Amino acid sequence: MRFVPAACLKSGMILGQDLYGSKNELLLSEGQVLTDSEVARICGLKYQGAYIIDVYSQDISSHGLISSNLKNNTVRAIKEVFNQVKSDDTTGPLPSISGIKFLINDIVDEITTNQNASVNMLDLKVFDDYTYYHCVNVAALSIVVGAASGLTKTDLYQLGLGSLLHDIGKVFVPKGLLEKKGKLTEDEFQEIQKHSLYGSEYLRNKWEIPIESNLVVLSHHEKYDGTGYPYKLSKDKISTFGKIAAVADVYDALTSDRPYRKAMPPSEAMEYVMGGSGTLFDPRVVSMFTRKVAPYPIGTCVTLSNGLTGIVVENYVNCGMRPKVRIISDPHRNEIYDLYNDFSLLNVTITAIAEI
Repeated sequence: MRFVPAACLKSGMILGQDLYGSKNELLLSEGQVLTDSEVARICGLKYQGAYIIDVYSQDISSHGLISSNLKNNTVRAIKEVFNQVKSDDTTGPLPSISGIKFLINDIVDEITTNQNASVNMLDLKVFDDYTYYHCVNVAALSIVVGAASGLTKTDLYQLGLGSLLHDIGKVFVPKGLLEKKGKLTEDEFQEIQKHSLYGSEYLRNKWEIPIESNLVVLSHHEKYDGTGYPYKLSKDKISTFGKIAAVADVYDALTSDRPYRKAMPPSEAMEYVMGGSGTLFDPRVVSMFTRKVAPYPIGTCVTLSNGLTGIVVENYVNCGMRPKVRIISDPHRNEIYDLYNDFSLLNVTITAIAEI
């Protein structure tokens, strides 16, 4: 299968991955032939695109970081928690969210069972449910990096729980500010910056969670050089879990459509993360993140420096910028370019994401 941007989807294409609606209901099934109305539904939900199967990609397969069922269940659970918190009168106990704890354990188990895998798919989100998908993605990405860093399962649970709840403080920020399309005023930006404090204080008062998890909520916007918030902490004064969640948070946000900008391709978001090493982010976290997250996920169509176009069919954990690419622009060639292992291709690089 290969990824096709929403603007390039056409009737007659065969869907390569299930798509879900705004209530996590199955919208379209893998293998379904798209019609004009179904393409319109995908665009109406503001999906960035969809995975499709065609002659170029019918033997290419990839799997999400966690299973679709577990992901959808977790999205549903965190959405329910956010809605309960919104309606809470702040005087009683936090509504029961014990189910989230079980789901985090399941995510940890799935990820640690397959630690050699890299993050190899574009995440497809329903635009209006961005917050909930984002929370789940940040948790999963954080656990991947934590597992690769040798954290224990207890540590991974605490990291995952804090990452899943990292944006719960946005419940207390006016929705209009969060969805504003124009430039924020200084006062508006300062109000949004308070969400990490709001979330940490609320969870500390309402729910007994590990202090390590609460520190993720509090510190996921602190920056390595001390220019972050809320306390302008720097380097080792920032919790290890907070440093990991900070990278996962920025990467997933950059690769998502937002009211004020379009999503970046994963390769550009990865460049941003790498460029922030030593200033915005802990270099050790960036190093591990770039090893585990593919900048050109399987199924991505790319343009090479020699003018040929291809589909990424395999990634290498330690060298994501040099994947294995099937050439498709010349039907007579039927070649595979292994940019990592084939030394005769050292002068060939990926120059752009292709839309075909």
